[in-house]
This record gives sequence, structure tokens and C-alpha cells, in this order.
Amino acid sequence: MRWEGREGSSNVEDRRGMPSAGGIAIGGGLGTLVILFLAVLLGANPNQILQQVGPPPGQGQAGSTQATNRPNPAEEPLRKFVGVVLKDTEDVWREQFASQLNKRYVEPKLVLFTGQVRSACGVAGASVGPFYCPGDSNVYLDLSFFKELAQRHNAAGDLAMAYVVSHEVGHHVQNLLGISQQVQQAQARASQVQGNQLSVRTELQADYLAGVFIHHAQETKNILERGDLEEAINAAAQIGDDTLQRQANGRVQEQLFTHGSSAQRMYWLTKGIESGDLNQMMLPFEMTPAQLEATGRKAISR
Repeated sequence: MRWEGREGSSNVEDRRGMPSAGGIAIGGGLGTLVILFLAVLLGANPNQILQQVGPPPGQGQAGSTQATNRPNPAEEPLRKFVGVVLKDTEDVWREQFASQLNKRYVEPKLVLFTGQVRSACGVAGASVGPFYCPGDSNVYLDLSFFKELAQRHNAAGDLAMAYVVSHEVGHHVQNLLGISQQVQQAQARASQVQGNQLSVRTELQADYLAGVFIHHAQETKNILERGDLEEAINAAAQIGDDTLQRQANGRVQEQLFTHGSSAQRMYWLTKGIESGDLNQMMLPFEMTPAQLEATGRKAISR
């Protein structure tokens, strides 16, 4: 991916090295990663987990004077990379909101942290992975996730990392368009299985939006190099619910999906890349189980 020498975003807030925001129920380390992953496999919504966790009684708040994390100098190229990708999303979505939606795009902030961070959605550890909090319109990212993406999920590459960032920005787009609020209201009235289905559709739409971003970034900035698209599509495949479930316990339980199968994620990301058209974006409430199954079959046959 071509990114070096281009301008980075002014909306990156670097909290690496800042005082820890207090202890949390879900923190760093393999043990807590497994706990969170199993919770998701059992149907838990990661956003709900984030909203429920907080610092243990008597431990420090954000103003604590003891800093436990320090920026890793080796992460400096990644910090610059993320800033450029975020600037690209700002440029693309500002133009697409104006031309396709006749709306004004409000830019999110991207908060870099190490270990754990406090957001309007609660206190989260790095094991949660990158996330978007609609309460403060911020994307949160521990740069160490990219190492895990490459080593644990076999999904290395610049565009794979850009896909992760643009997927989270896709959730910001959903928030600006009122889609997130509609889904949350529907989930409050739904059963666990129905809530999971809505979550899957919302995540697949964010994958589509990530694809729309890649489409227009290529048109306007010529960002792609040979092999980049394969990197992004492979990343979508490696973090599909079915793939993660097989890795965790050797079997697939579709009723517990919260993000979509590998085939579905590949399909919607690819569709966004190919079309670049917000008018072809299917809303979460419009996706039927049959359509979701069909998109999965199409992705497998590609």
C-alpha cells in the first residue's frame, strides 16, 4: 500500500504512555483474551462488555500519577501509518457524504493506547481489540493488535491493517447515519439469537463501508500495490466467526456468530471495493437469513 510521504490526520490522540485509567475486569494477557473470546462465542456482545467493565473500587482514575505504559519506539512507523490511513478515511468520507448523501461528514478521533483505556463505553483492555465507541465517537486502537493480526491470525500486510482501521471508521459512519442507534434499539427488544443476527449484519455493513473506502481511496490517491487486495480479503477471512470458532474449540455454532462468517466478510468487503456505491449498501434490517447465506456461498465460489 502506498502511504509514505503523505499527510497524516490531526485527529489521532496518542494516549500511549499516559497514566493507566485504573484496573479493569478485562485486561491484557492471554488469559483475559481467552475469557473475552469465549464470552463472545457464548453470545456476549463486546460493546455490552465494554459498557459493564470499570475500575475496581479504590483504584486510581484517569488522573493517577503512576503511568504503567510507555510508547514503544518500534511502533513509530505504525503510528504514522495509522495517521495516514485515518486522513484518507476523512478525505474519502467527506467527499462521499457530500456527493452521495448530501450530508456533512463529522470526523472521529482515533485514540492510540497501550494496555488499557477509558472510553465513554467503559474501560477496555488491549485484548478487546480495536473498537468504536458511539458514546464519544472515538475509534480505539492498541497498535500491538497488528502484531497479533499478523502472527496469530496470519493476516499481515498494510492493506490488512488499513482494513481494520477503515472497518472501525465504518462503524462511525453508521453512527452518523443513525443506523447504530436503530440496531441498538432493536437489540434491546430482541432475543439473544436475534440480537446476534443484528450484530452480524451491522458488522458486515461495516465491512462493506471499509470496501467503499478502499474503492475511493484508490480512485483519488492510487493507494494500491500488487497483492494489497488479497491481504485485505485474507484478513476478512481470518477473523470470520466460523474460522475463530474452529480455532477455539474445533466446531462452528452459527447461532453464536456476532461478526459473520469468513465467506460473508469476504463477500461484503469485496462488494464494497468493487462498487464504491453507498446506494448498494444493504441496511442491517434488510438482510434476511437467506440473503446472508447466499452472500456466503458467492464468496466461497469467487
